Amino acid sequence: MKESMFQESAEGGKARCYLCNHFCVLKEGEIGICGVRVNRGGKIFSLIYGKLVAESVDPIEKKPFFHFLPGSLSYSIAGAGCNFSCVFCQNYPISQSVKKDAIPGGSPYTPEQVVTSASVSGCKSISYTYTEPTMFFEFAFETAKLAKEKGLMNNFVTNGYMSVEALKLISPHLDAANVDLKGDENFYRKLCGAKRKPVLDNIKLMKELGIWVEVTTLLIPGYNDSTDQINELAEIIRDIDISIPWHISRFFPVYKMNNHYPTPVEKINEARKIGLAKGIKYVYTGNLLGDEGENTFCNSCTSVIVRRYGFQVTENKIKNKKCGVCGAPVDGIF
Repeated sequence: MKESMFQESAEGGKARCYLCNHFCVLKEGEIGICGVRVNRGGKIFSLIYGKLVAESVDPIEKKPFFHFLPGSLSYSIAGAGCNFSCVFCQNYPISQSVKKDAIPGGSPYTPEQVVTSASVSGCKSISYTYTEPTMFFEFAFETAKLAKEKGLMNNFVTNGYMSVEALKLISPHLDAANVDLKGDENFYRKLCGAKRKPVLDNIKLMKELGIWVEVTTLLIPGYNDSTDQINELAEIIRDIDISIPWHISRFFPVYKMNNHYPTPVEKINEARKIGLAKGIKYVYTGNLLGDEGENTFCNSCTSVIVRRYGFQVTENKIKNKKCGVCGAPVDGIF
């Protein structure tokens, strides 16, 4: 076990975790909401340090990132556990299973091994993904520092629920983050077991800290897909920064929502049009193979400057952070 970086003592042998916005206060032997942090002797320890449940070489577009090193490969890693309990989680076997098991599993890795594997695999970045990277923060932090020293970039694919302290600590080593903006407050409480405000606050803070941010919303019929809800989400993103790319993804039945139905294609396209009409510069469709919304368009001349098919970039006209057709600037890290 690894002693947690974010904790403080409480009365009666309890300990308070402030890694994320749940701020769990744990009694001796008690495990937090995440399922991977435990109180032992009045101190909180991580049960998953150096234990990875997934590692893979992925296209960066799979995260999804469309304005962060497009067309590159990213070395993706995950530890078990999550501080959300989303009933629609596609990675539930590794994110939710630890809520039932006292000792999470995983294969042993060191930060050095991860960075070396990323380098020899031809990756330009390391993605902390699949589950919530905040849950294996100590390992991610040490790995990210080493990766930057070796010329690699780092990104989080996250629910955005980490504490301000954790975000500020890792920010010098974190180049990009794709944050889920899942829905309204009722959606977060009912389907995810969390609150929305900390997520919104962290998106704003990430921008202030110089982290490149992209946002993803999984549109689930009957839960967050009304025109009013879509308009509200679009306005939130626009008011933070119109250059934040917004990925609107199609839902398919999974986990505890296995009997639900997929998002109609028309609804995804409607949401994209709403986002663009609200003034967001880059709005994308997800889980719609071959859709026009997979491409990046120049905001000035409207030319397709990055053409995609699924996770594959088939054409890239961005040169020196500018449109290769008209020379207008393009937002992102290229």
